[in-house]
Amino acid sequence: MKHFRMPAAVLLSAALLVTAAPAASAHGGGDAPLRALAHRDHVRIGTAVDTTALADDTTYRRTTAREFDSVTAENVMKWESVEPERGTYDWAQADTLVRFARDHGQAVRGHTLVWHSQLPAWLTTGVEDGSIDAAELRSILHRHITTEVKHFKGNIYQWDVVNEVFEEDGSLRNSIWLRKLGPSYIEDAFRWAHQADPKAKLFLNDYNVEGVNAKSTAYYELARKLRAKGVPVQGFGIQGHLSTQYGFPADVAGNLARFDRLGMQTAFTEVDVRMPTPADATGLATQATYFRGLLDACLDTRGCRSFTVWGFTDKYSWVPGVFEGEGAATLLDEDYVRKPAYEAVRQGLRSGH
Repeated sequence: MKHFRMPAAVLLSAALLVTAAPAASAHGGGDAPLRALAHRDHVRIGTAVDTTALADDTTYRRTTAREFDSVTAENVMKWESVEPERGTYDWAQADTLVRFARDHGQAVRGHTLVWHSQLPAWLTTGVEDGSIDAAELRSILHRHITTEVKHFKGNIYQWDVVNEVFEEDGSLRNSIWLRKLGPSYIEDAFRWAHQADPKAKLFLNDYNVEGVNAKSTAYYELARKLRAKGVPVQGFGIQGHLSTQYGFPADVAGNLARFDRLGMQTAFTEVDVRMPTPADATGLATQATYFRGLLDACLDTRGCRSFTVWGFTDKYSWVPGVFEGEGAATLLDEDYVRKPAYEAVRQGLRSGH
């Protein structure tokens, strides 16, 4: 739904590695950044990172370093990026993001190992034309997960292992993986990822699962059953793509609490709140309320360990390219000016609620 391929990014240069301390933002350094406030709580505050912007836009780079203590690769850890040709791996941009994070005291979320979208053409074509059968597909998936997780071993604190596997009604998505391998691919993926890096926390991840509904309940039941079998399903990622045109999700706190009771971590992994454009004061106020509502639910849940926004400036947001007539979905506008949503998140972190 939300991760559409960005223009091919250039290799990040050494100039990207600016300074070991968080840089001052465009707004000046007189107030504490979000990451400093988050350290008071049990959560990391993160952002998805557009690696082209990170290389080319000084303000973007400095703001990423200043405000966040967790980063997620928006695209460059996805399968089509890391193995564009079969057996030929390209880790360059993902490795540079990991180095950037290390140099700026940031943790890295891995996104994503198994998904129905942004697969390399050699894989989808091979399945479609029959040259890759089910047995070979399973072997390819095993190799992909093992190779990528081992490559980043020790550098990723949370992995989105399996992404968007349910439909809105709670039925399994009719993906290439389900059609060819059956539902066991989910269990296999978690076992393989854990074998490759036993210390990384392994997550399910999806959208429209903020509150209690058929889709989030399907994830709850899946996690409960797999954990009972000893499968290392350790976290539930809630993307948090909201819109001001719809009401705030029902019972977010109750949804997080039931995963807490399973002994799992939770995380908000891709939060943004879009609205009809041009944005007006009412939309911006509602947006601020929605960001704060998700953050408060996380802060109030013992097992909620990270709160990640899917980009922090409208300048590089994916939303306008997908939802016609909508946008303004992030904490800062296209000129890096803070919106009410930024202040809402800031006050939430400051208060611890």
